[in-house]
Amino acid sequence: MSPAKRQSTQLATADLDNPLYYLENMETVLGWVQSHHGDLLTAEELDRLASFHTLSMPARALLTRMVMRTGDLFRSDKLKYPELGVPEARALDEIMEAGWLDTDPLLSLDELFRLFTLGELRPAMEPLLKAAGEPANLPKGRMRDALLLRFPDPLIVADWLGQHARPVIRLKTMALFDRVRLMFFGNLRQSWSDFVLVELGHQQYEPVTFTPDSRAFQYRSEVDLYLAMHQCREWLDQGVLAHEVWQAVPAPSDNAWLTSRRDRLLLELGRQAERQGERKLALEAFASSGHREARLKQLRLLERMKRHQEAWAIASEWQNQELSDAEAQGLARILKRLASRLGEIPPPPPEQPLIREITFTLPKPEVGSVEYAVRDHLYRDEAPVLYVENTLINGLFGLLCWQTIFAPVPGAFFHPFHVGPADLTREDFVSRRKGSFEQCFARLADGSYRERILANYRAKQGTTNPFVIWPVITEELLSLALDCLPPADLERLFRRLLLNIREHRSGFPDLIRFLPNAAEPDKRYEMIEVKGPGDRLQDHQIRWLEFFAVEGIPASVCYVRWQASEAME
Repeated sequence: MSPAKRQSTQLATADLDNPLYYLENMETVLGWVQSHHGDLLTAEELDRLASFHTLSMPARALLTRMVMRTGDLFRSDKLKYPELGVPEARALDEIMEAGWLDTDPLLSLDELFRLFTLGELRPAMEPLLKAAGEPANLPKGRMRDALLLRFPDPLIVADWLGQHARPVIRLKTMALFDRVRLMFFGNLRQSWSDFVLVELGHQQYEPVTFTPDSRAFQYRSEVDLYLAMHQCREWLDQGVLAHEVWQAVPAPSDNAWLTSRRDRLLLELGRQAERQGERKLALEAFASSGHREARLKQLRLLERMKRHQEAWAIASEWQNQELSDAEAQGLARILKRLASRLGEIPPPPPEQPLIREITFTLPKPEVGSVEYAVRDHLYRDEAPVLYVENTLINGLFGLLCWQTIFAPVPGAFFHPFHVGPADLTREDFVSRRKGSFEQCFARLADGSYRERILANYRAKQGTTNPFVIWPVITEELLSLALDCLPPADLERLFRRLLLNIREHRSGFPDLIRFLPNAAEPDKRYEMIEVKGPGDRLQDHQIRWLEFFAVEGIPASVCYVRWQASEAME
């Protein structure tokens, strides 16, 4: 069986009581990548990774520590790891003999100044400063600046500081380890410490079937494409001009996951181009990006450039598409401004639904929040009130759609330790699973949703899920919710949640009051947002409350005033 076809998700994870736990986790990473992505590595790379396991344990541990640190340059005298059990010099010699290190690397002046202190640099730099007409007592930063233009070429450390300088070594395979890190994490944002220094056994992860088809990367060229885009993003972060980075942006890919990454790169490139006054380039970048934020930025820039007719045409077409609340709000404002400038008929303003409000005057408690004060005031045995905020609706959604959330979609899972899919908040998360989500909603229509939610609640207890907070979703809460929340309301809530998971998974009301004995099935609950004195509704809370009002979902805002008397005893 080829490496890419192995599907086991059972990996051993280290115990933090073991002082070399980081080595165990590194070996887990390397074994996983060799097993599942071996066909994306060259023969030379596979040989290099195989040779890692032939090193002694102290040498493997020291090499792991070096990989985990920032950069690929190290002073050998600074490598201090007593848990190795042998002198660091002995382990380092073994790593050198195995060909992992450049023992006399060329160093730029910047690299030299990062590795050595001012006290170590000054004796060797004084003659150079004198020759440059600079005082010898310059601080480190100014010393570097004074010498940078005069010494642009890299030198070995002995040529910089003399034969007695502390040795410097360079890890020759950092690019390979970056490639491994990318294939394991699915990004280069996470560092080795995010996995290697973590005890993974304290969480229970959902088993996901890993097959060649479910991988984000099908070809080595796709890994190369990601690395090229990452380099472009790093250049932008380092201040390289947008028009220079634009030349290096890779062409579009057929890989949907990589397309999403490219869309985000183009969005950032457009932002920076606009800041740098490159408006034409910014428009091109925004127009080329499929990111949901890019269209609004494109329209606003067209407005500033007084290209109103072009903006009107794009905005008019876009308003007929499915939009999140934030997109719809931003687009409505743009259309209103453009209509005024062009003499067009503006779109009718959306009706402002009436949000139900109630006001309580309560004794101010000595301890506890205003939400708990309202909860206790309203609570009745026949009408229990629970503090749930964002946990209940998200939790019900996560339990109903569990199998869809953890479906092995390409680019969703890279290793067995994901809390949830890596593409959860990306624009195409729903579209790539649309059929499966519709099957979940069909359960709400045919009544089988309750069985599915309860089955997942029992079978998945304690397993990580980005929507389910287990300590909050108790059996009592789940039973009340399933008895009192109509499935039609759940479908409305879930569909809105999926319009923009990043925005819509928060903003739910603080409390829910259950009325299990109410005669009408759709009147057996009410969600209540609590606002204390001086507090006000946030935009995302208002959008949810307006949605509730339009859809006929029982919800209200409770404003609290404190009684003038002293706090309760």
